[in-house]
Amino acid sequence: MKSACRRALLLTVSISVQLATAARAYGPLGHEIVGGIADERLANTPTATKVRMLLDGLTLEKAAVIADEIKGWDKKGVDDPRSFRYSAYRKIDKQLRDFWRANPPMHDTNPSAPSHHWFHYTDVPVTPPQRYRDGNAGRSRWDIVHMIPYCVEVLRGRVPEQNERKITKGVALILLAHYVADIHQPLHVGAEYFDAQGRVADPDRDKSALPDEGGNTFTLELSDEPPRGRGVHKKKLHGFWDYDAVNALFPEVPGTLRKSEIQAQIAPLTKQLVHEMATHEPKNWRMPANMDIENYAETWADEILPIAREGHERLQFTNVHPQREEDRVVAAGEADEKPQPDRISYRAWTAGIVREELHKAGWRLADLLQKIL
Repeated sequence: MKSACRRALLLTVSISVQLATAARAYGPLGHEIVGGIADERLANTPTATKVRMLLDGLTLEKAAVIADEIKGWDKKGVDDPRSFRYSAYRKIDKQLRDFWRANPPMHDTNPSAPSHHWFHYTDVPVTPPQRYRDGNAGRSRWDIVHMIPYCVEVLRGRVPEQNERKITKGVALILLAHYVADIHQPLHVGAEYFDAQGRVADPDRDKSALPDEGGNTFTLELSDEPPRGRGVHKKKLHGFWDYDAVNALFPEVPGTLRKSEIQAQIAPLTKQLVHEMATHEPKNWRMPANMDIENYAETWADEILPIAREGHERLQFTNVHPQREEDRVVAAGEADEKPQPDRISYRAWTAGIVREELHKAGWRLADLLQKIL
């Protein structure tokens, strides 16, 4: 599943969480940037006061990574005595555990309850070009396009907090802080599908076509990639967008530094970038004044789909083959960077896209919360 945007938390909640954070280096940066922009946009407003109340004092910057952090409970469950806790935020901790129990991790397409993993993405085919509502393949009632408005309705009070998904207003706010960023990541919205011969296929016509799950099952080879040392594996296409493309917004740090030293170098640069983005309005971020908030997520998905398509078109897919992932079969293989007429490398192109999308996501999150709180 789309496990990549899939980052640690900088909250000082427990030793377990701190260790998970160190192991994943900068992974949370994209979500923290979006949450941080929204925090600054909302500062000293009635909306900010309501946010603090609902999040038990947490900032949006910290809350924005929690939806990925709780994946750390998947292996042993929330009731294992060794599972980490948000011990400084007991109310939030209890609500998140109830949410996890109501939406346990699974891959079965017809379960008694959905998996919380499904809420982070949708797999709309990028070939042929289409909008979210143009087909059925890759969509579900539990995908990100549906879950964003569901959380909005909980916060508006139109869906009771005692719902089957156990999404309270606090949890809904935590999820929104995360999902608004996810839907601005192209490979959380678009996927390529392949037939049995490894050729690009339209899954609405070829029902046997297999997805790349937003690039999670393909390794990526870039033209500017340095030689890999022994034991260093190729990165995944999806993970590249979640991690490397975000890291490219900052100066490269020496690989010999300790995790704490890397964090110390990156923290002030992140703060500076967040302030710059929060105080400079991004282009084309506003939704039409007459658009219902319930339609925002679908509009955002449609906006990002052409970028997801180009993100695939700039690559050559080879060695495509079926691969079993737990209880499902997906397409797997290799993705190699293709030379482009614009001579812009894949790394540089993705960094530009990510910067623009994080910027818009931060402003859109703040605007959304102002309207519903």
